[in-house]
Amino acid sequence: MRKRDLIIEFLQLITGIGLKKGKKAAPRFELGIKDLQSSALPLGHAAVRDSLFPSADRISDWTSPLLVVSNGHGEDLIALRVLEALHALKPDICFEVIPLVGEGKAFDQAIASGWLRRIGPLARLPSGGFSNQSFVGLCADIASGLIGLSFNQWKIVRHAAVTGRKILAVGDFLPLLFAWSSGGCYGFIGTPKSDYTWRSGPGKAFSDYYHSLKGTEWDPWEWHLMRSSRCEFVAVRDRLTARGLKRHGVIALALGNPMMDGLKAEPIPTSLKNFRRLLLLCGSRVPEALTNFKRLLDSLELLNFQYPLAILVPIGSNPSLKELQSELLLRGYSQRTFSENPFCVDHYWEKGEAFIIIGVGQFSRWASWVEIGIANAGTATEQLVGLGIPALSLPGKGPQFTKGFAIRQSRLLGGAVTPCRSKEILAEKLSFLLVNSQVCKFLGKMGLRRMGLSGGSSAVAAKVLKML
Repeated sequence: MRKRDLIIEFLQLITGIGLKKGKKAAPRFELGIKDLQSSALPLGHAAVRDSLFPSADRISDWTSPLLVVSNGHGEDLIALRVLEALHALKPDICFEVIPLVGEGKAFDQAIASGWLRRIGPLARLPSGGFSNQSFVGLCADIASGLIGLSFNQWKIVRHAAVTGRKILAVGDFLPLLFAWSSGGCYGFIGTPKSDYTWRSGPGKAFSDYYHSLKGTEWDPWEWHLMRSSRCEFVAVRDRLTARGLKRHGVIALALGNPMMDGLKAEPIPTSLKNFRRLLLLCGSRVPEALTNFKRLLDSLELLNFQYPLAILVPIGSNPSLKELQSELLLRGYSQRTFSENPFCVDHYWEKGEAFIIIGVGQFSRWASWVEIGIANAGTATEQLVGLGIPALSLPGKGPQFTKGFAIRQSRLLGGAVTPCRSKEILAEKLSFLLVNSQVCKFLGKMGLRRMGLSGGSSAVAAKVLKML
């Protein structure tokens, strides 16, 4: 098919026009829908291309029966857990993944091990992946090549299906649309939406009435694609959401939460046992994450608490360790070197009775050590409360962690994470939780219940193997 014809077909898909002659068009697809922890558009920072857009005709001879399509940092982590479970079951099979959002760094280790390949164009765009929340951000992304990026990604997915690969879509509407429009067979893991977000009160927003009318948070154009004869399975995050979809003819399965796989309780280091322990999660999208870090530190400095306080700050590639350390120096913290080091880092920061430890890639190791989280993050916050640890959040201007996002997250997690309107209120609620262990236990149990048990990756992997 000529490039001009492919472009026309792609534009028809994103506008919902001309699906097939002689058949009624499906409901108009909207690419700008934002769900709890994923963006339907590529994310990142600064319009930088990390690779040229490859032609689908030049995809290498790498033989893989499966292409995984994911669209967001949290979705990448879930996709990775499922791929790891697949690799454990079938170590002789190689797989491919195309991250629609950001650089897909979650897959780096698996790629280095040789059993996974990341394909497709990668880009970081001005909106940070949240152009559907800002018209200005959308315009900036389009000017930076968003349409070309999406077209080239779609072309690769379509080529994979034409050459016989099965597609596993992980995320929300966009990867589901790509999988359906490829013309091949596909499975879908619906990660961001849960009916807990509108069934858990209080709920007086227009969206709550809208979802109540539908009986599910998923939209008609989404369940239309889930009901396709080429969709071999649909897995959602909980039984409540599965029931809502079944009312619309979607055979949705609740197979467990892959997000909780790979996390386990680690023994608390002896050096921490005399401290009250907090986990600070500032998010991963700069510059917002750095702003979150400053605001959460402001809240801690308002804390009227006499016990020694250990604040663990696990980070990824963003914000950088250097940026966070510079902020601590400005606030009067002094750098110290560990004599005994159970934290896998070289230094900590000290001011008065507060000790701050920052570590790259330490979340899964540190999370179970703490009592409470202060968290302006998406996936990591859910994982933290899924371990039975309550959290407080401090919504800001976004683009990711806004007031609306925080409220949806709180309702999803049954109040196990509590949004605070100001730094003063966060400090007050944190002081309360530090002296009320029974309240912490109650909130922790709610988080455990809402996030569910681990083991979902293996169950989903079994469904994928049947599809293959």
